[in-house]
Amino acid sequence: MNRRLIRAIADEGLLPGLFPRRAGGSRDGEVSAVDLCVVRQALARESTLAENAVAIQTLGAYPIVLAGSDEMAARYAGPVARGEAVAAFALTEPDAGTDAGALALRAEPDGKGYRLSGTKVFISNAPDADTYTLFARATQGVGTKGITGFIVSGDAVGLSGEPLQLLSAHPIGRLELDGVFVSEKQVLGDVDGGFRLAMRTLDLFRPSVGASVIGMAQSALEAAISHASSRQAFGRPIREFQAVSHQLAEMATRLEAARALVYSAAEAYDRSDQGIARRSAMAKLFATETAQQVIDAAIQVHGAVALARGHLLEHLYREVRAPRIYEGTSEIQREIIARDLFRRPSEG
Repeated sequence: MNRRLIRAIADEGLLPGLFPRRAGGSRDGEVSAVDLCVVRQALARESTLAENAVAIQTLGAYPIVLAGSDEMAARYAGPVARGEAVAAFALTEPDAGTDAGALALRAEPDGKGYRLSGTKVFISNAPDADTYTLFARATQGVGTKGITGFIVSGDAVGLSGEPLQLLSAHPIGRLELDGVFVSEKQVLGDVDGGFRLAMRTLDLFRPSVGASVIGMAQSALEAAISHASSRQAFGRPIREFQAVSHQLAEMATRLEAARALVYSAAEAYDRSDQGIARRSAMAKLFATETAQQVIDAAIQVHGAVALARGHLLEHLYREVRAPRIYEGTSEIQREIIARDLFRRPSEG
């Protein structure tokens, strides 16, 4: 976790520009899905490290912005917006990933608060975050209706964890909570309303996940065009071979379609249109699957040179894989879309 980078991004105005003033930011209004997409796409095109930093900071703090009081937003989200503190979004558990309604981490009443016990895993910025927006089960036996959101301090007694090593270099880890106490003032929104808050947050972020991978794929496409123009085979640039030029045309077309879908979903969120969950799921699904295809095709255009450790495309190939899984796998996005189609078929 790169605190210097996070602070530098905040000092440049990018982080504060994504938060309202009441949450320590510089926005006069509330959160804009379009602005989030613009920033993440632009950063991912140049630096996945910087894009990840912005993505995790905002994802970790936005449940507080969306459901917390002004006092909570200023106290907990404000330092995150200014780059003074690091945030994390803690939803996934060992047996509750795609099925978020299966959360088992317990929130048991204790005086004027709750005791949290259980495990979270694959949590970005864990175990070193300063503030966690964490979801736990306060009511047993009622599925998604029994989940509550909490704000948990990174130095809370009973909280521990360890980092995890994944395919790409990403700050991520496991959390263990052993009777961690949180007061009533650390409850986010309504008791048993946490699942709705988590889904509302993800509806906002899924288009921006799509925007981030579009940035990566655009970088890959530009690299492939440049390579096809300079690489010689059989006495001419490989761009003159139809197999290569048509591949590049297909990559550019799919990327443009993904971009249009992402920003359409983001604009729909900002207008509070109907069917936001479906449109956000479509945007994430299509963009992440397309980006994987585009980057893979760019490697094919380059050949073995793109597989060398440290090559741009080798880096992007590792980075683009995770977005098809986090914040809901491609399979769960299809399930969200399909369920909504049967509820609102006329909007299909």
